[in-house]
Amino acid sequence: MVTKLVQKHPLKGTRIFEIIDDTVNVQIKLPFKKEESLTVMLTVLNQEPVISKSRLEFTSRVNNEALLSLYLAKPNAEEFNAFVTLLKQKIQEEFSAFAGLKTGKPSGLEGNVYEEPPAFDEPDTAPTAKYKEVTAEGIEEAINMLSKHIGTEDIAPFLSALEALKTNPQSEEHLSTVMNEFHALGSTQGAVLTYAPYIATLLSDDPFSF
Repeated sequence: MVTKLVQKHPLKGTRIFEIIDDTVNVQIKLPFKKEESLTVMLTVLNQEPVISKSRLEFTSRVNNEALLSLYLAKPNAEEFNAFVTLLKQKIQEEFSAFAGLKTGKPSGLEGNVYEEPPAFDEPDTAPTAKYKEVTAEGIEEAINMLSKHIGTEDIAPFLSALEALKTNPQSEEHLSTVMNEFHALGSTQGAVLTYAPYIATLLSDDPFSF
C-alpha cells in the first residue's frame, strides 16, 4: 500500500504527498526557498482527478479549483498509479463517512455522490437551505476553525455571513449571502475548505439526500 509519494523535479524542487488518516499532507521543497507545507482534507476533493498538461490534479468539490497537483508517472508509473488508486479510494471512503453514506452503495448511485455542484448564479438550480441539514453547531465549528487557522481580517465578510446563517440555519437569504462571500474569497477558498470542510456541505448539493 503506497501512502507516500515523493516527486522530484530538476527545476521545481521536491514534492512529498502523504495520506494520513483523513488528510493529505503536502511538503514542497523549492531550491533556495523556504519549505512549504499544506494539509488538505480528503472530504473536499473530487474523487476523479483531471489531467492538465503534465500533471494530474485533484480538484475541490465546490469550485473545481486544483487543490492537489501531481506530476504524471513520477517517480515511476507503478508507484504513481498505486498512490493515485489509494488516494481515490480514501477520498470515496472519507466523503461517504462524512456524508453519512455507506461505501457499498450500488454503482448506479456513485455518479450522484460525485457530480459537480451546480452554478451558484443560477437561481433555478442553486442549492437552498431547506434541502440541507444545516446546523448552528456545524456552522459555529466552521467559524471557530477558520478564525483559528486563517484569521478574521482576511475573511471578515465571509465570517459575518456565517454568523448570520448561524442565527437562522434555514434562511435561504443568509445561505445565498454565504455563497456570494465564498466566491469573493478568490484564492483563499482552498484554505477555507481545508480547515472547515463543513463549508463544502453548505455550498454543494445536499449529500444527505441520497
